[in-house]
Amino acid sequence: MTRVRILGAPTDYGADRRGVDMGPSAIRYAGLADRLAGADCDTEDGGDLSVPRVEERDPDADRSLPGRAKYVNEIEDVTGRLADRVASTLDAGVTPLVLGGDHSVAIGSLAGTSRDASVGVLWFDAHGDFNTPTTTPSGNVHGMSLAAALGVGAFADVEWATAPGVDPENVALIGVRDLDPGEREAIRSSPVDAFTMSDVDRRGLSAVLDDAVSTATDGVDGVHVSLDLDWLDPTVAPGVGTPVRGGVTYREAHAAMETVAARVPLRSLELVEVNPILDRENETAGLSAELAASAFGKRIL
Repeated sequence: MTRVRILGAPTDYGADRRGVDMGPSAIRYAGLADRLAGADCDTEDGGDLSVPRVEERDPDADRSLPGRAKYVNEIEDVTGRLADRVASTLDAGVTPLVLGGDHSVAIGSLAGTSRDASVGVLWFDAHGDFNTPTTTPSGNVHGMSLAAALGVGAFADVEWATAPGVDPENVALIGVRDLDPGEREAIRSSPVDAFTMSDVDRRGLSAVLDDAVSTATDGVDGVHVSLDLDWLDPTVAPGVGTPVRGGVTYREAHAAMETVAARVPLRSLELVEVNPILDRENETAGLSAELAASAFGKRIL
């Protein structure tokens, strides 16, 4: 039986649209614990990090980075505390399941899970999250989280953001379909493997996953899976802040998580960018709970 600890990170510092801070509560309300029990998981809820309201903060208070990155002080604080909780959960022999919040929380998840281990990454997302403060068109850190963790560009010497045990050669992006010009060039120049939705269309999801899993599992101690719900098509997952048409289907998403369960040494998992304000009858939160169960081994038969 897999032991799982739920860790909520109810942030919306990294995004423009409000509401993702309610994502952890929505996913829990959608029956996450029961779904995980159906996957034969022994689940405990570690509660939520305390996160000050965004209205009380100045997005541009920290000017230490070149370019623009909003709420850097707040994101450093939250992700640092999250990294400690992820690391202590792993030290206790328990698998962390992080519930975002916006995708900036991945900085903490990755830092914590790779603190004392070599970790591969499977990044399921419509976006590359490979912007930096000097390439971003918005200043939103949820579009920089992977670049930050890998020390790309302006993040090269930002110790709090770096995931120490993650080698970019063990990182695979799956299903990207919306990239800004600066991050497109950064991805092309990076050793990460990036599989677009065009790759999925041409080759099929199964073949793409074969390559992505090979990349992420090569010589590592475990794999971190980051699932942004905007990876799915918005007709399936409407409750996200930055929807992009042309995403994966309901069954493709489950097949991907079933592949994770069958073939990946799962070290940590995060679900991010669920926005209940934009959802329909908590549909996206419910799907998140289902996909988490699939990642932990729930099967039809």
